[in-house]
Amino acid sequence: MNFIENIKERARKDIKTIVLPEAEDIRTLKATEVALKEKYANIILVGNEQKILEKAKNNQIDIKGSTIIDPEISENHEKYATLLYELRKNKGMTIEKAKEITLDPVYFGMLMVKDDETKADGLVSGAIHSTADTLRPALQILKTSPDTKLVSAFFVMVVPECEYGENGTFVFGDCGLNSNPTEEELSEIAISSSKSFKQLVGKEPKVAMLSYSTYGSAKSSLTEKVIKATEILKEKEPELKADGELQLDAAIIPEVAKSKAPESDIAGNANVLIFPDLDAGNIGYKLVQRLAKAEAYGPLCQGISKPVNDLSRGCSYEDIAGVIAITAVQAQTIK
Repeated sequence: MNFIENIKERARKDIKTIVLPEAEDIRTLKATEVALKEKYANIILVGNEQKILEKAKNNQIDIKGSTIIDPEISENHEKYATLLYELRKNKGMTIEKAKEITLDPVYFGMLMVKDDETKADGLVSGAIHSTADTLRPALQILKTSPDTKLVSAFFVMVVPECEYGENGTFVFGDCGLNSNPTEEELSEIAISSSKSFKQLVGKEPKVAMLSYSTYGSAKSSLTEKVIKATEILKEKEPELKADGELQLDAAIIPEVAKSKAPESDIAGNANVLIFPDLDAGNIGYKLVQRLAKAEAYGPLCQGISKPVNDLSRGCSYEDIAGVIAITAVQAQTIK
């Protein structure tokens, strides 16, 4: 059973309800059809009901079984506007502005997830919204998890016919949010990514802090940042299998690791790859996705109090269906 099929099977064992605020996008509707047909999540579509139903009908997409909620006519609009006002009044929010913002499907969806009475467990957005437009309301409304110092993003990469990582499965972090993390932030990204790997893949994480240098083969402020981040990481999580700074080939290829980092206990076997900045991470995941024809699930978020996951605007409906399943599994761990 491959990664995403395993995730879907886990999601079926404790069905969760996932909110999709981009309900007028055909890919979102097709993903809804998949999730409902395969019975691994309940779906709430947020948007204009008539437009959603017309688009589904015209494209022969079966969304029967989903719940459609239009913010403009919802009985909860006033309630959610008041909730948003209370959450943001210290930041200058007015009740009039809150009523206007709550009409936005992403904000309305986040408020549904915030509201325990709604029984909405998580949200997936980003097919037509930027990362900022997805995560801004998440941070404003849901806030960060109490045990997390930094919200970050990661991808689960599943590379076909690959012997490296965990049978071709990796977590790449941060590839979607933090542009130039500090040494301290890199260590936090590594900790969160290791937990996400364990949660979703179910195997022991082996973390490589990536650089263009291995064990001092080059020296610059760039390599020093990764070296210091690795030291901080090992101080915080001494039991975590992690090492750096490592070049990519030394991190995942055993033969290269033997010559470049023979004393490392994870070199050649890394399955969690931490990139030094967003340039490297974003370029890296897209290279692997396009050239190796890998499945790329994300940007998935870690550190928010409830599961909210972003999407690449170039995503397919299959990608969205997969992220719905991942979000459902993440929601199973929320108490």
